[in-house]
Amino acid sequence: MKGLTIKELKIGDKAFTEKTITETDVYLFGGITGDLNPAHTNEEYAKNTMFKTRIAHGMLNAGLISAVLGMKLPGCGTIYLGQELKFTAPVYIGDTVKAEVEVVEIIEEKNRVKLRTTCTNQKGQMVLDGMATVMPPK
Repeated sequence: MKGLTIKELKIGDKAFTEKTITETDVYLFGGITGDLNPAHTNEEYAKNTMFKTRIAHGMLNAGLISAVLGMKLPGCGTIYLGQELKFTAPVYIGDTVKAEVEVVEIIEEKNRVKLRTTCTNQKGQMVLDGMATVMPPK
């Protein structure tokens, strides 16, 4: 398996993945990272928040972007260099998140690519917006 090189990429190229966020995903992410914030892990606590129920970790959703970059576009061998993120709406347990990347800039002389990164829920509502910088495989 090999990802696309800088010469194989073009502005406008897109790729995505979709995942339904489960309670297990939230607990595993919390256990792996140590982020056991009760907004994610305790329904009784979460009932008293502005969301009225538990929400998924923002970085769990951002991790779906990493999957697209590392496995699809540019793909295997890609090195993730940076990411700007804005969390624009909550993701609830049971939501299906579509993580999508789009090539917006190619810096051939530095072997760098900038990609718009977005996550939307099953209603088409944007839950994450950002920009990634990667180094595609040579």
